[in-house]
Amino acid sequence: MPMHFRFSLCLALSLTLSVLHAAEPKPAAKASANGPKWKKLTPQTPAGFTLKTIEVAKYPEHTVELSVYVPDAAGTWPCILDIHGGGWKARQVEADKPMMERLAQRGFVTALVSYRLSTEAKYPAALHDCKAALRCLRAHAQELKIDPERIGCMGGSAGGHLSGLTAMTTGLPEFEGEGPFKDQSSAVKACIVMAATQNLVDSNYFQKNESAILFFGGNALEKPEVYKEASPINHVRAGVPPTIYIEGEKDSLKVGRAEMMEKLKALGIETAAHTLKDAPHPFWMSDPWCAETVDIAAAFFKKHLGEPVVK
Repeated sequence: MPMHFRFSLCLALSLTLSVLHAAEPKPAAKASANGPKWKKLTPQTPAGFTLKTIEVAKYPEHTVELSVYVPDAAGTWPCILDIHGGGWKARQVEADKPMMERLAQRGFVTALVSYRLSTEAKYPAALHDCKAALRCLRAHAQELKIDPERIGCMGGSAGGHLSGLTAMTTGLPEFEGEGPFKDQSSAVKACIVMAATQNLVDSNYFQKNESAILFFGGNALEKPEVYKEASPINHVRAGVPPTIYIEGEKDSLKVGRAEMMEKLKALGIETAAHTLKDAPHPFWMSDPWCAETVDIAAAFFKKHLGEPVVK
């Protein structure tokens, strides 16, 4: 692409689009005055489940862990890994737990990963932790009652970026990192991206995005190849999993999402976009939008991961 065209395109983007990760709203963001009122959600392990903590990897800066909702009943369940948001710099596992508790009740083992933040380790550490978490789930599949052949991932905001990147790099060994459980696969069979930009080059080219600079160790002009590598849209290829997008009507447009969907469609890979009416950026953290998100996610993951086998 000629530089003058890129300059015009990116300048227009910088004037018309707000970047996903620049400043994440508080989890309990309100909708417009004439929209529905949000209801703050707090975690509460549902009856019939045990919340387990599994260590994935220990680093000097942070111990990567999984919080896993395991059914008490005997059987084998499909699994969903959640990758939390927070601009890559805030740990928001607790804010995502209510959504994953509800999904567990729909027939899944659900897990949340506490990956290394940008204040602890730069990209690609967070991606490597997500990959290691998936391998860890498979390594502990029997204990956690997981069918290792039926695992998907989802995430919102920065977690949506990481969810999309995790899914699109399925099967690419150069993205695995040096984490543990190397005898296991990090593949996912289905992916949900919520409220996340998928083209980090175009969305950050002339933006002073402090969250991205902290995460990548520089801006997009200084590190164009890193931003390109970290953009999920650049890894769409035959064999990547079905991927859908959930977005809030009151949120900003997510750069690269529409183009990524076109790439997926051209390859015959299932994709769709769901826009939640009146929903703000962190819609999955509060009702009524958490309930709507769970309905969409449960239907999608049941289609691609299947039902539990209860004994």
